[in-house]
Amino acid sequence: MARLPYLDKSDLAPEHQDLLARNINLFRAMAHSPHGARAFSGLGQFIRTKSRLDPRLREMAILQVGYLTRSVYEYTHHIKIGRTFGVSDEDIRAIAAETAGKPTGLDALSKAVLRAAREITQGFAASDETFAALRASLDHERLTDLVLVISFYNAVVRFLATMQIDNEPEYQNLLAEFPLPGSG
Repeated sequence: MARLPYLDKSDLAPEHQDLLARNINLFRAMAHSPHGARAFSGLGQFIRTKSRLDPRLREMAILQVGYLTRSVYEYTHHIKIGRTFGVSDEDIRAIAAETAGKPTGLDALSKAVLRAAREITQGFAASDETFAALRASLDHERLTDLVLVISFYNAVVRFLATMQIDNEPEYQNLLAEFPLPGSG
């Protein structure tokens, strides 16, 4: 159960009701700080709509962060979102395999993106080797955007965990298909 009540549009001043255009629990909790929610949403919108990073790679990085941190909310939401951006079921399964050090059929860039997400999430920075692998395939803008994505979603999962945000029921079934470690 969330540590703060979820807000509805009617709970917000008219100038902040747009914050709940997407009525999900994350935003309903974050709306307690309308200006913070607006700033958060601004970076999220850049990542989703203006970044030149390949959307499939972006979603793979986000899924890796969610998987590592065992964030049911982030992981299940981005399974659904990722599918709309070209993430296949095999890609999602490969995240678990790559995390366990098992071989996958992923291309070298996808593997490097996942490795960067693991290193930044677990050790706070990508290694020189991983950064060099990314730099060989991504220009400076896309490489910077990738680090922003991984860093931003590490912040998101920490907000979700600290505020104990409940996952919406329509996302729960995705855990049966793509379980998190220790969830089965």
